[in-house]
Amino acid sequence: MSSLEELRAERVKKLNILKEKGVNAYPVSSGRNTTCAQARDDFDALSDERVVTLAGRVMALRGQGKLLFLDIFDGTANFQIVCKSDTLEDFDTLAETLDRGDICAFSGTLFETQRGEKSVEAKSWRMLAKALLPLPDKWHGLKDTEERFRKRYLDTLSSEEVRERFFVRAKIITALRNILNKAEYMEVETPVLQAVAGGALAEPFVTHHNALDIDMYLRIAPELYLKQLLVGGFPKVYELGRIFRNEGIDVTHNPEFTMLEYYEAFADATSQRAFTELLVREVFTAALGEPKIMVDEQEVSLAESFAVMTFEEVFEKYVGIEKPFDMDRDALVEEAKKHGVEVKASDAPDKILDTVYKKYRSNIVVPTFIIDYPKAFSPFAKEKEGSDTLIDRFQLVIGGFEVANAFSELNDPEEQHTRFAEQEKKREGGEREISPNDEAYIEAMEYGMPPAGGVGIGVDRLVMLANDTRNIREAILFPTLRPRE
Repeated sequence: MSSLEELRAERVKKLNILKEKGVNAYPVSSGRNTTCAQARDDFDALSDERVVTLAGRVMALRGQGKLLFLDIFDGTANFQIVCKSDTLEDFDTLAETLDRGDICAFSGTLFETQRGEKSVEAKSWRMLAKALLPLPDKWHGLKDTEERFRKRYLDTLSSEEVRERFFVRAKIITALRNILNKAEYMEVETPVLQAVAGGALAEPFVTHHNALDIDMYLRIAPELYLKQLLVGGFPKVYELGRIFRNEGIDVTHNPEFTMLEYYEAFADATSQRAFTELLVREVFTAALGEPKIMVDEQEVSLAESFAVMTFEEVFEKYVGIEKPFDMDRDALVEEAKKHGVEVKASDAPDKILDTVYKKYRSNIVVPTFIIDYPKAFSPFAKEKEGSDTLIDRFQLVIGGFEVANAFSELNDPEEQHTRFAEQEKKREGGEREISPNDEAYIEAMEYGMPPAGGVGIGVDRLVMLANDTRNIREAILFPTLRPRE
């Protein structure tokens, strides 16, 4: 088998032949006047035209001597090109220089072969981009998983299934915007570079702004800015964009990911729970054609009302621990060890509970809202009515994934100041994933923030569920990878 360097050298020779013949192998204009999909779908009407010009990448090359059959792909469809030595202008140059992977334009007339294959009988051709490296093997594609993610362009060229995943992703993002716009939410943009990285419990990426000579952070959430807009008189706002968290990489986490957050003044967690159920159902219907998904080949319906469980009930049913909120830290550490969960010396009781919960969350397959979390779980959530230990919060779990996180937003500035102080104590105790004190946010709250319900949805998780994949790197076009040595 020839090495990649040898294969490239052969293609460079062919490029030089074109140059010697005065052919520009990378021209400005393609001359295309129809797409492959249009040629296929409007075949009868276009057959009446004298000449059509298709352009695309040569994905297959068959035949020899005086007759060549090519399959080209332009991103819309494949189409067959038939090249005959007695009817194609400069046939010999084509035969001498063409390789699979080259991008070319072919002009000619539409016809059907004896086998009924819709085709173009080419009369002329142009090289649009001579490929100097070969495409992956036609039948086997890219088998090395790491290579698939590093060279996603080859992955999508080689696999229609992979391409389709990202068409589904695009449909999901479009549907999210359409649903929120229809519900009269306003899309806004908030800073990605922030002086204080707040709004979530996560470790930020740090950078430095030279002109201001200050450290800044890539946002871990847009939450605090979006809630300032509620103060500013915007009743319903949302943002869909990139979030950055300096955390480990695994099958469900990438340090750069896509988050949707939406907030409604005068709403609460209960009303947002109803809207979130509607939104999720409509998103999957728009992306997949019906309100159901596959989870590890198990069909999961989204058409019925979503289940509701308390956080404590999850522990009782799936973990086998009763009354976890009544246990002290030492007892929680012992239970965590029994369940094979590693506990750090700096982990507070709520952190231990959350880590144990996440280990067993994969057992929750049908759409389920988890409610009634301990107060320490969020510095931004209101207490549940009638309780001083629980917060008015829900998470939506589908197929074992946390899809949404939401709560009735805390709007008491004094209580918020107390919560921030508690977070700082956790930082002093060694926790790195805390929400730092944000005086500007508290000042905004002191002007009066309306009661509100806020929701965050992981878009990549929706894409994973829609495509029945358990690896987030299959849902992101260019996932974060360690650079090659």
